[in-house]
Amino acid sequence: MKLVVVGGHSRSIGKTSVATSLIAGLRDLEWTALKITQFGHGVCSSDGEPCDCEPTDLDHPYAIAREEDVDGETDTARFLRAGAREVYWVRTRVGELAAVIPAIRKLIAGRRNVLMESNSILDHLTPDLYLPVVDFAVEDFKASSRHFFARADAIVVRDRPEVRPDWEGVDVSVLSQKPTFPVRPPDYCSPQLVRFVAERM
Repeated sequence: MKLVVVGGHSRSIGKTSVATSLIAGLRDLEWTALKITQFGHGVCSSDGEPCDCEPTDLDHPYAIAREEDVDGETDTARFLRAGAREVYWVRTRVGELAAVIPAIRKLIAGRRNVLMESNSILDHLTPDLYLPVVDFAVEDFKASSRHFFARADAIVVRDRPEVRPDWEGVDVSVLSQKPTFPVRPPDYCSPQLVRFVAERM
């Protein structure tokens, strides 16, 4: 099994679009895709907005749901529409991701290629390829992304030629030490990025 992790330093910077484009561009890799969402106090860490993604059974710190609605508007439906063979939404409380790791390991065992959208999963699994998405125009830089930034195999950069990174406490020299792939909306992908992932897989 090969594991690709797509992360990002903040919300709404194109992580899901990058993941979706890689699935679509490399359909022959027969992806199993997981979106990992953490929640706490009624707020979802995927976008920082109030949410109802918390499992209703509070005796269990996580929930895993298989996506079946190819026509849906969710991020997991986008993965399915892009061509993933199986898609799962993993929800866990903030700080309790470790509780779901055994279930994730069981879920992905025997799968050919797995793509996960998450930063925090790197505390528990070692991917074959880690691709953080960054946007120089967004000042927020999550602690989890800062912690793992130097572990990137390549960096996907929202292409804004006129903007330079201004992140406090972030080692921006990493940007010159790793392969970087500029991307633009709406697809947040490039043939070069797809080729890089294909070669590494």
